[in-house]
Amino acid sequence: MIDDDTFKGIVASLHEAVLDDARWPATSALIDEACGLQGNAVMIGEGTKDGEGVSFVGLYYRGERREDLEREYLQVYHPVNECLPRVGQLPDSRVVRIADLYTTRELRTSRTYNEALLKGCCQDASIVRLDVREGCYITWTLADPVTSRGWGASELALVEALLPHIRHFVRVRQALVGAGALSSSVIGLLDNAAIGVIQLDGRGRIVAANDRARAVLRHGDGLSDGGGVLRADVPSDNVRLGRLVADAVPFAGVAVGGSMLVGRGADAAPFVVHVRPAPAPQTNYGAQNVSALVLIVEPGRRQPRIDPAVVAATLGLTAAESQVAVCLAEGRSVRDIAVATGRKESSIHWHLKQIYHKRGFSRQADLVRLVLSISEFA
Repeated sequence: MIDDDTFKGIVASLHEAVLDDARWPATSALIDEACGLQGNAVMIGEGTKDGEGVSFVGLYYRGERREDLEREYLQVYHPVNECLPRVGQLPDSRVVRIADLYTTRELRTSRTYNEALLKGCCQDASIVRLDVREGCYITWTLADPVTSRGWGASELALVEALLPHIRHFVRVRQALVGAGALSSSVIGLLDNAAIGVIQLDGRGRIVAANDRARAVLRHGDGLSDGGGVLRADVPSDNVRLGRLVADAVPFAGVAVGGSMLVGRGADAAPFVVHVRPAPAPQTNYGAQNVSALVLIVEPGRRQPRIDPAVVAATLGLTAAESQVAVCLAEGRSVRDIAVATGRKESSIHWHLKQIYHKRGFSRQADLVRLVLSISEFA
């Protein structure tokens, strides 16, 4: 039986990793230890659920990231992995054995199963798919058990309890990538102009807000400040927002994050609102603690244009590759880029592979961070 302290420790570590991806290996190691796994892997799929489009792959074994295995998988095995369409069609949040996604014949003949999964300690792994948003999903692979007894009921229960937290972790990370706010501190987020940020105290009351959030609250279109309390204009949205805040700053139990859409005027796209607990300092010396963060994302809001020519010249990319990199940094999905440029999604993925090869990247987040850093000084 997994104890509550173990679960709370993993969830708290996830909250810390949202703002600093250097903490994810430690979080991954906690999961491996609690579930008795040799490792675990996260893959972010973009586009249709056929498994072809991948924007991120991370393989971690007891806290050690294996970028060599990531590159080998993407270059050699991913294009011929027979089970990918079946993974994409799995019901959301259903944990299954990865071997069950291959036919009897494929278990004998598949290069991916017999080479990549053997090398990656995943032939006896379990896998689960989680929807993040339309056109984007996570596959989380839980590597072979350390012991021969395999999976137990308590380990499976822990994994299922962690699924909503993993989903929220990815959603918030993607929002921060789009805002160019990765690796920001809780306080540093207030300086970001691309996303609305509100800090809440232990009672769920507003402590501080950045300029973008204050403009939203002042305008009163969808969200407002009701005497120090964040409110949504639509009554049903306000009830749900109150629940998210209460979950993020509980008086007891596990603090959890959540996301929702907040309705606005008839002609405006809804806000995407993420509420997440904020790591508390060990010593506050009597200062008012920030217990939760509210991130307000405005789909379709125009951001300052990044010059593709500058990105191309700086990174040594072709014009087409630079266009794809800039669009990603501006928060567009692979599907959005394909529609905007009149290309197929497979063509966009091909350009991404070329960029990763040239720059030695294996993660979309690294590319976005670099492009945004170039734009700051262009």
